[in-house]
Amino acid sequence: MLVLHHYPGNASMVPHILLHELKVPFELKLVDRTRGAHKEAEYLRLNPNGLIPVLQDGALVLYETAAICLHLVDTHPQAGLAPPVGTAERAHFYKWLVWLTNSLQATLMPYFYPERWVDAGNVDGAAQVRTHAQQRIGELLAQLDAELASHGQPWLAGATYSALDPYAFVMSRWTRGFKGPAARPAREWPHLGPYLQRMLQRPAVQRVLADESLGEPFV
Repeated sequence: MLVLHHYPGNASMVPHILLHELKVPFELKLVDRTRGAHKEAEYLRLNPNGLIPVLQDGALVLYETAAICLHLVDTHPQAGLAPPVGTAERAHFYKWLVWLTNSLQATLMPYFYPERWVDAGNVDGAAQVRTHAQQRIGELLAQLDAELASHGQPWLAGATYSALDPYAFVMSRWTRGFKGPAARPAREWPHLGPYLQRMLQRPAVQRVLADESLGEPFV
């Protein structure tokens, strides 16, 4: 039995959606961040970084969201949630998956936790980090919007829904509270907005929003 260690609305939402898209049985196990469960010894034995998610697949313990997504699509190839290995389409799939985790998600972190990038108590420095992060996120959202515009198809990879889409959805969702001139939320971009609405119509996404008790605004 697959076990996904998660917390509502976190990066674990990506494989949570993917598991429902795959229609495979799995157990959802809450890691309660509000009481620091992700930093306790039991969880650190699974992921020494103290980050969420972790996927257990029998004896296999896997962390890093993108790695979990790759494992799931590789072990369920019949679902067609990634292009065939060795094709140009698969190469672009790798590119966008790495971009989502290594560019967009990595830049969202200093926006939400700017204090981690400055000395303790440096309130002005933290505010500056957040502003610059939001500006960069705006540039990355523009790139994502342009990709959707370039092919005019419903999903990030084109005509076919893939594991990229839950990732892009969750990262875009994290911008829903953006205000001010630095960057606007993903839903306000001309191509990302309709894309996110298409994602919200998917039964797997609706199920995860309900499972994780997430309320509006959804994006």
